[in-house]
Amino acid sequence: MSRPFSQPVRQSRNSGSVRFPTRLPAYPLTHFLLALTLACQDSSHAGHGGSDSAYAGMQERGKVAMGVDQYTSQHRFDDLPDGGRIELQRDSTDTAGVQMIRQHLKSIAQAFAQGNFSVPGFVHSTQVPGTETMRGKHGVINYRFDPLPGGGEVRITSHDSAAVAAVHQFLAYQRQEHHAGGMVEQHSPPH
Repeated sequence: MSRPFSQPVRQSRNSGSVRFPTRLPAYPLTHFLLALTLACQDSSHAGHGGSDSAYAGMQERGKVAMGVDQYTSQHRFDDLPDGGRIELQRDSTDTAGVQMIRQHLKSIAQAFAQGNFSVPGFVHSTQVPGTETMRGKHGVINYRFDPLPGGGEVRITSHDSAAVAAVHQFLAYQRQEHHAGGMVEQHSPPH
């Protein structure tokens, strides 16, 4: 149990001796700086869902996976009649950040085309809905990267209705988890 430094701490029950701490416990400066950094991060992200620890954790894992700060980048997940679109952009004057986004999206398109959905699994700490079907149907789904001024997009297309439904499931989960915008397809998927 923690006691304020003004209260005595008994050393022995029988001796009755009492000792008063004369100085604060020594904590390494690095612990203090780490705590200060984390406190500043929490307050700077408060307007972006930073108070939700699950969301903040996902954002941090996203930063690791994508190489850019998720709080300064914008996701969009669009359902389209033949599949969908994943868009990620940031301020186009941040050329290094834009390049990181483009590299990430190119690698995602290649991985998804091979049925590899480990990055979304890592970012969300779970198997993302739709990915099991997308993995099984990777041969009938096309993934194409296209650059955009502030990053890029991955266009996902298929003529297989089960694959399109899985893509829509995947994109709906992404919209919800990333608190992102996007179009929701209201039409029937292609047959």
